[in-house]
Amino acid sequence: MPLLTASPHDVMRRAIAKIDGESVMHVVDALQLQGAKLSAVVAVPLRSLQKKRDVAAFAAGAPIDAVSGVLELLSMEPLEKIIEALGEHAETPTYEQLTTVIASLRGESVSDDELVAVLAFAIGHDFPAAPHCRQIFAEDEALALPEIEVTIGQASLLSPKVVDETVREQRRARREEERARKQAQSAKAKVDRSQSKSKHEKKKPVTAHAPVSAPSVVSKMEVTRRAAHLTPAESAPYDVAHVLAGWVVTTEVPFDDVDPVIPEQQSKIRPAVVVAASQEGLLVRGIYSNPSPTRSVFSPWRRLGLDHVSYVDVARCPVGAGAEVNRLGALSDEEWNALL
Repeated sequence: MPLLTASPHDVMRRAIAKIDGESVMHVVDALQLQGAKLSAVVAVPLRSLQKKRDVAAFAAGAPIDAVSGVLELLSMEPLEKIIEALGEHAETPTYEQLTTVIASLRGESVSDDELVAVLAFAIGHDFPAAPHCRQIFAEDEALALPEIEVTIGQASLLSPKVVDETVREQRRARREEERARKQAQSAKAKVDRSQSKSKHEKKKPVTAHAPVSAPSVVSKMEVTRRAAHLTPAESAPYDVAHVLAGWVVTTEVPFDDVDPVIPEQQSKIRPAVVVAASQEGLLVRGIYSNPSPTRSVFSPWRRLGLDHVSYVDVARCPVGAGAEVNRLGALSDEEWNALL
């Protein structure tokens, strides 16, 4: 795909694949991931990279947040040099100003790998000079980025393998049997404790506390997962019974209003609850770090690896089939029902 039209995510992935693998691993190995306050979507792929040392697989298959983080580390020092050389033009340099500074630093102060990291990071994060960076990539053969086949994203998630209904029923039966067994054990232990206490006090056993049969316990504890109610316009393209419904993912969630600071940016990668899905994309409720009148506390934020208290919005918005989607975890029936 030509660099002038490639998506920002695609550019960042291809840049990681372009940069010398030893340089990438030098930065990643220096990270102290044990005990670090990183979300699972970033920490897990970085630990895997430290162990497997396969930079190409990381570039093609890691969540984009992890790819962006590595690219930021690689670009920090050379970016500071370029900003310092641009001086008062650093905020919005022209193409000529940027290429002149790059030519003066390239070789002695900034290597080609470092330059690739800076240009790709600027494109990936929509710097004002991002169009100039794309043009530099397109015109300089030494900086040309390789084509890669992305192995993570919507294809495997929106088109999951089909599970045989018989197998699904067998799994459900096993879960119910296990739940019944645990409930029966809990009830029996409670009765045993009660009888032991009665004997100690030299009282007759209390027959009213006989063990409760497993089926009656299960019927009281059973939680029915409620189905989401869609509008006619939503139910036409989306299916509430899709395998992704009830999952929490990270994806590009569109803004509900124009950002006055970055008006050209129309979406942002953030966690979201999938309400329904289909081959046409997802219908999600965004998860945010700040509260508002339309948002409520998202109680399972810690279990799903989010790094701070989060709030889920009541509004539902569509995410296109071309968006990158990374699974964080599935909501339990109780957690799902609490959102409806």
